[in-house]
Amino acid sequence: MKKLIKSKNIIPYGKHYIDKKDNLSVMKALNSGVISNGSSLNFFENKTKNYLGCKFALACSSGTAALHLSFLSLDLKKDDIVILPVINFIAAANILSLMNVKFFFADVDRYTGQISKETFLKCIVENKIKKIKAVVTTYLGGNIYNYEDILALKKKYKFLLIEDACHAFGSKYKLNGKYYNVGCSKHSDISTFSFHPLKTITTGEGGLITTNKINIYNKIKILRSHGFNYKKKYWFYDLNCIGLNYRMSDINAALGVSQLKKINFFLKKRYLVAKKYNDSLQNVKHIKLPELQKHSSWHLYIIKIDFKKIGISKDFLIKKLNTLNIFPQVHYMPSIKFKKFYNFKNNQFQNAMSYYKSCLSLPIYSHYKKRDQETVIKNLINILN
Repeated sequence: MKKLIKSKNIIPYGKHYIDKKDNLSVMKALNSGVISNGSSLNFFENKTKNYLGCKFALACSSGTAALHLSFLSLDLKKDDIVILPVINFIAAANILSLMNVKFFFADVDRYTGQISKETFLKCIVENKIKKIKAVVTTYLGGNIYNYEDILALKKKYKFLLIEDACHAFGSKYKLNGKYYNVGCSKHSDISTFSFHPLKTITTGEGGLITTNKINIYNKIKILRSHGFNYKKKYWFYDLNCIGLNYRMSDINAALGVSQLKKINFFLKKRYLVAKKYNDSLQNVKHIKLPELQKHSSWHLYIIKIDFKKIGISKDFLIKKLNTLNIFPQVHYMPSIKFKKFYNFKNNQFQNAMSYYKSCLSLPIYSHYKKRDQETVIKNLINILN
């Protein structure tokens, strides 16, 4: 093995970026006299709505809250069926479990980690599903795959489509030769986003729901604030439904307003990081690189490594990189790995297990220094070779 280079600083798989303008925006909100349900929240919602090109946008406290509000707005009943990808963050499955809604995991494409037409149909056949209430799609790492197939299935099976787009703020998808912003809601019923510190833009913690359906918008707006419906008298309100406090504060919203101004800069920087990886790693044996999508948010940069052919384990590689101050990540453990809550047979979800065994997320963020990326690349090549 060639000599490895220890980084002088910690290189995480993701990192937020905050500048003076962000600080000033937050301070302005703090000094405004209203830090909840104020003008910053309305301004942020209008700005995101205009950026994405949707009719309605509602900010909330997290990406998980966005999913929960979305499920609640659809009046899901106990016997309604929802289909989820088995490779995803566990939030959607946990929420549906708490709601006692019946759901099934669909296997994923072993390369992209996303639902495909084949894995969707396999899920229906294996579980003898006759009617589907809703399908949750995810855009792992911010890359968009199989969109036309999903829309064709939506038309055929008449299900509601929820885009778990927590990785994809700033991503675009192509349909009939035209690009659309993920979250424009022209072809889905609901889109949800996360503004966690590691996402494209951050509000500290926060989420967003977009839709073009006014009935969904009106219901989520009430559900977001305990289920209260305020009348003309500001001191009088009625309880329309059982809701929770999922509001975003004006402090978080003010940070989001400032961050949104830098979205094109963030997207360009992340794309260049992904391109540098692809250019540098293309000749390394036994690894597969992601498709270099120009219209991806590049929240994650995920490579697939054939550890069996290389002769090392994923644990060995990660621990070795850790000793060099490099901290990659794995996205994600298949949901069926959590056997205490989600049962499955050993021969199920073979694509997802294959994906999980080979996937590794390398560091990527907007202010990733060139020398740090080169350190990661050189060490990775030297270890794998």
